[in-house]
Amino acid sequence: MAAEGWAEGGTACADPGEDADLPPGRSGGVFEQVSAVADAVLYEGYLLYPYRRSSAKNRVRWQFGVLFPRDWVESDGPVVAGISGSADSWYQQTECLLRLRQPGAVVRVRLRCLQMQRKQVEEADRDGGHRPVESLRTDDGTTHLTFDEAVPREFDAVIPLDELLQREHTVAVAAPAGEDVEPLPGHPGRVVRRREEVRASLTVAAERLAPYLCRLRVRTTNTGPAPDPRTPRDEALRRALIATHTLIGGDGVEFVSPTDPPADLSAHASACRNEFTFPVLGGEPDAVGRVLLSAPIILPDHPQVAPESPGDLHDAAEIDEILTLRTMLLTDEEKQEARATDPRAAAILDRVDTMPQEVFERLHGAVRSLTPSATPTTQATQATQATQATQATQATPATLATPPSERPAWWQEGADDGLSPSTDTVLVDGAALGAGSRVRLRPRGRGADAQDMFLAGRTAEVAAVFHDVDGSVHLAVTVDDDPAAELHTWYGRFLYFRPDELEPLEPAPSKTPRSGGR
Repeated sequence: MAAEGWAEGGTACADPGEDADLPPGRSGGVFEQVSAVADAVLYEGYLLYPYRRSSAKNRVRWQFGVLFPRDWVESDGPVVAGISGSADSWYQQTECLLRLRQPGAVVRVRLRCLQMQRKQVEEADRDGGHRPVESLRTDDGTTHLTFDEAVPREFDAVIPLDELLQREHTVAVAAPAGEDVEPLPGHPGRVVRRREEVRASLTVAAERLAPYLCRLRVRTTNTGPAPDPRTPRDEALRRALIATHTLIGGDGVEFVSPTDPPADLSAHASACRNEFTFPVLGGEPDAVGRVLLSAPIILPDHPQVAPESPGDLHDAAEIDEILTLRTMLLTDEEKQEARATDPRAAAILDRVDTMPQEVFERLHGAVRSLTPSATPTTQATQATQATQATQATQATPATLATPPSERPAWWQEGADDGLSPSTDTVLVDGAALGAGSRVRLRPRGRGADAQDMFLAGRTAEVAAVFHDVDGSVHLAVTVDDDPAAELHTWYGRFLYFRPDELEPLEPAPSKTPRSGGR
């Protein structure tokens, strides 16, 4: 096995000469195709708008993929394994399926995380010493703030698959302690950055399931000494792996989608145990499974950073355009504090303040694809197919007076005429489902949204029937045992399922209607 130690700065921590003896077409640079998404995972939630230290949301940090020493995190009881890493833990485990495509296969694993770094501002004393302060302004008007930063760390391991099939391999890794001192101009004080040592182990094992099929297991464990159980979380973070995630690739292997496996491998995929992480295929959607991204955040297969996005804003759940506009509108005082808070916040402000108009306009949105214009012959065929599909899946009351094939395109006036979400119905297993209908949720085994799978088998009530611009139909529902169902109904926040994901139920016994007239 070849391995290399931790590296700073987000650069590849590759094995010396890792491509030197590889035949043509076999490269160790497979992780480059997921680097943008992996970096977004690494810094997700690192610092949130308005990027100021004084903001309440930036006082409780590091929420994803945090691995503490075991004795500290389990001081009040054992951790409960989950499928993503929003809960603190002491380990993270990925299991996935891989197909053998050629002899001499090699598995490549890259562990990535952040190591916390305390940035302490210290003011110079008259006797030549220094004392810690929360902030300090230099003669040039620059403010320096005490704050917690983080250093990116990477670790690579390269192991022949034949060796993994014989025995598991464990590698001990460590991010060393350190201290960096930065004198401030004019010598009013200094900035001291301190890091405590972080230790971990990376264990890789493989099990053969069929002649050309294996199950791979990668387990990351914090092996460092535990702080006192009474130590606050903010202090214990100094010995934690933060935003921990794993990239898995190889030579002569192909990974199977953990969320959408082929039917003949679904049983093996279901048997994989992923704890405090969620693995998905990386790379382009049409690419074979050459790389797997196992992240503490639930993602779809082949996640991508939008090409219109000019840089990371550390909040992938938000819209770039909205965050950019809000950042532009910060006052000079707010921007000054944000710049003093963290270098990454300063970089965001620099990018926003100097963003060209054409780059900003691209943030407004993009159309990835449109259906090609149809010829008269194909239009007639499509009209017939659309009418047949409508008759097969919908009870067509007077609310659908205009057949879908004859309606204006979705962007034209009148496209919504004759549609009524509150009264339309859809025929499912001989039952007309509409607002008020009771159903059981049956998310599709393949292609379903990952979070919908949590609701499989739950009962719900239909709130409305919606026709999408692509001609498909979705039903808005509220889950019966959701304590916030009435609130969701009041402000119109629903879950959405296709007709083939719903099982009609008999009407429920009459009860007090929920607000909103239902």
